[in-house]
Amino acid sequence: MTTTHKLCLGGIVITMATTCLAYMGASSSWQFYMTVDEFLNQAPTSRDYRVRLSGKVGHDSLRIATDRTSASFTLVGAKSHLRVECRGPLPDNLTEGLDVVVEGHGKNSGLFQGDKVLTRCASKYDASNL
Repeated sequence: MTTTHKLCLGGIVITMATTCLAYMGASSSWQFYMTVDEFLNQAPTSRDYRVRLSGKVGHDSLRIATDRTSASFTLVGAKSHLRVECRGPLPDNLTEGLDVVVEGHGKNSGLFQGDKVLTRCASKYDASNL
């Protein structure tokens, strides 16, 4: 095998490895979110993988631990709601009635176990308000 062939083969291996790592890293951020209603309609299959759920924090349902490392609340959709328990750091502006996205897994007991909560502010960026 000549030096040129070796360099070409090495370049191909490096390119393939870099492409594979870039795809794996980017694919985790390609997850879109589901609404609470969509999740509950697909619940048996949704429990098998990590999902992001979008909804509003239900009124009179938010309970935050004093050290702010966990919270429980009801995530409200258009037609249904789901009980959520989240462990991990919480956003400072987490309040009732706020639009949030929760990442985690569904449980068989009708509970969603989250590990990340992201707050949303859709009205602030709504084109009709500009």
